[in-house]
Amino acid sequence: MHLPAFSALLTDAGRAVLAEVDPSAVAADPLATASRLRADPAVAALDPDLPVSELVNALMTQVGLRERGRAKFGDRAAHMFFTPHGLEQSTRGSVAAYRAARVADVAGTVLGHAGSDEATAGDLCCGVGADLLALAAEGVPVEGVDADPLTVAVARANIAALGVADLARVRRGDVNEADRGAYPLVFCDPARRGGRGRVFDPSAYSPPWNVATALAEAAGAACLKAAPGIPHEVLSPAASAEWISVDGELKETALWFGALAEGPRRRATVLHERPGLRAAEGSIAHLDAKPDLGPAPVAAARRYLYDPDPAVVRSHLVAEAAARVDGALLDERIAYFTSDRAEVSPLWRVLEVVECAPFSLKRLRSSVRAHGAGTITIKKRGSAVDTEKLRRDLKPSGSASMTVVLTRIGEKPFSLLCRETIGA
Repeated sequence: MHLPAFSALLTDAGRAVLAEVDPSAVAADPLATASRLRADPAVAALDPDLPVSELVNALMTQVGLRERGRAKFGDRAAHMFFTPHGLEQSTRGSVAAYRAARVADVAGTVLGHAGSDEATAGDLCCGVGADLLALAAEGVPVEGVDADPLTVAVARANIAALGVADLARVRRGDVNEADRGAYPLVFCDPARRGGRGRVFDPSAYSPPWNVATALAEAAGAACLKAAPGIPHEVLSPAASAEWISVDGELKETALWFGALAEGPRRRATVLHERPGLRAAEGSIAHLDAKPDLGPAPVAAARRYLYDPDPAVVRSHLVAEAAARVDGALLDERIAYFTSDRAEVSPLWRVLEVVECAPFSLKRLRSSVRAHGAGTITIKKRGSAVDTEKLRRDLKPSGSASMTVVLTRIGEKPFSLLCRETIGA
């Protein structure tokens, strides 16, 4: 999709044609839909200087991206605009809203100290505007910056579509050339995709990690977004780090600087979107580092096994999680822990241990049959067992649902046959 074709979609006529394209028809038979659109004089009239095929491609691309965007933005996606790359890298709506609320708590003070009524937050590498829109929704005045002209146009269209033009604006610019301290409040999400796909080396981000960190450190308050797997050793000592997951899937690392860095140096945050999930603790749960805690104890399997959320594991807070339930690790190198009591939390999954033994296919298959297990969930950490082959070899045939956990204790492979714990 190119800028002239996208611009044609933003006209009143373009929006009308876009609204008439049936997403289900595009998904069911894209060739037939494209053929119908090419024959529609209203499509050709959107921009007589462009090939009809380019206009049709822009229409169908936008319809498809809006449908995909529902996973991140819910019903708002039907009114938003996207690019394929912009949608892929954009922050999930619930995560953006969570972070924006935290930024809003200090925005008034930080922007007020800037000494100008015109002071705004800067969303550097704003992309299609997911975080910018979330900040504006929290009442934070913000200017987005992006180097790509099409992306800038898409972000501006989203500002207009969601009615936040009084608080948000976007300009084209190269973040690598941005003045440090130009914005008193900074949010930066460096691009982590290149011409060959996803980039894992922070020094290859755009802007590079050292540039993004310098921009964040120079601001009165800042949030720097990174991939969830970013190495701990490259994190700035000036920042507090937060690993965020949604419904058990690790999404990002957020680095907080300046006025936003107050609080724990490391935090795991678990967000839940699925209705009713872990309702006892609400939709957000936190686990904070305790520097004086020390390593978790190690013990044999007790009545309950805890499988911590990926945010807890990646933030290196398994010892803090175990301490909450008077628990102990099965092995000091593996992130499972065990306890004699069950406590339901969004921070972990609790399983009741039926059997724990050195791994033996024959013994495990016998136990699965003895407990009438027909539906088997297999989880593993520190195990090289092929889970799909194991599932076939176990030949479950009963009516019960059970979980097989594969792990290592010491130098030996172990299996734990477990039941899901409901309530506590």
